[in-house]
Amino acid sequence: QVQLVESGGGLVQAGGSLRLSCTASARFARINAMGWYRQAPGKQRELVAESYNGGYTNYADSVKGRFTISRGNAENTVYLQMNSLKPEDTAVYYCNAKVFGADWTSLRDYWGQGTQVTVSS
Repeated sequence: QVQLVESGGGLVQAGGSLRLSCTASARFARINAMGWYRQAPGKQRELVAESYNGGYTNYADSVKGRFTISRGNAENTVYLQMNSLKPEDTAVYYCNAKVFGADWTSLRDYWGQGTQVTVSS
């Protein structure tokens, strides 16, 4: 079982910045990717950004140029630097890790408990 511990959410005014952090209990070698998703009230959970081992990153169009995803030195930590925040970025942000099983072929998604980000206008 992999646990993800998140921190860094909060309330910020439009145009401000926040930094989210997430650490996985899994060993780096078993982690295929780490990323962030978000879910606003009444909407489906959506990808914000993801970072694969080897350096590939992927961003939602709505956050390109404003958000930056990065991995820590231990590689089982992921950060999301959010700049120029907008009210429409308000959501619960969930950390995600895609982890290989013991067979090294199957992948399983693990989720953090979620952290609230609220951007006031």
